[in-house]
Amino acid sequence: MRLRIAAEVAGALSYMHSSASIPIYNQDIKSTSIMLDEKYKAKIADFGISKFVAIDQTHATTQVQGTFGYLDPKNFRSCQFTDKSDVYSSSVVLTELLTSQKPISMVRPEEYRGLATYYILSMEEYHLVDILEGKEEEIMAVVFLAKRWLDLKGKRRPSMKEAAMELERIRMLRNPSCGVQNHSDIDFSSNSIGWDDAWTSMRSDLDVDLISFPDVHPLLDIESW
Repeated sequence: MRLRIAAEVAGALSYMHSSASIPIYNQDIKSTSIMLDEKYKAKIADFGISKFVAIDQTHATTQVQGTFGYLDPKNFRSCQFTDKSDVYSSSVVLTELLTSQKPISMVRPEEYRGLATYYILSMEEYHLVDILEGKEEEIMAVVFLAKRWLDLKGKRRPSMKEAAMELERIRMLRNPSCGVQNHSDIDFSSNSIGWDDAWTSMRSDLDVDLISFPDVHPLLDIESW
């Protein structure tokens, strides 16, 4: 379920970056802006500081905005928000799903207050398995994805489109019969259509679950799952 939620969020952000008529950078993706309906289907809400960008633009110059714990360090230093900044923020959400830890915690030692730092240091010190939720062998592919998305050098992170594809590939390996939940009219699991062709052929009127509805609840209390 957590893997599906992460894939749906990545798919929606990928649509905003790559398939919308004008690219949109969310700038403030976080667990509290991800809503779940009664079937735990993810929807992105809160577009208060989202920014339209020209198709040929590589970044948007902006004031430092966003939520502490999810901010891309590169954006914080340069005031230049790129598509890779959304990748970083969504990876913090992914690490929340992997660990059931909060993005910022005063309970953790000072050097581990931020979840992104805690996650990377735990991998480097070989005790990440101690903070993961679930069986290690079942989630290691996602573990290494999250690490790559958190790379401090934005150029080394995948695009949001690539990130969404990676998560869907992992989902399909676990369950070949599953399709992309947000885009049910495109069969990503079919051998007759390539991933890139499928992604670029999305219509602008597809339901990509970018808005909130009255019957949804925030992705907050992961620890209670």
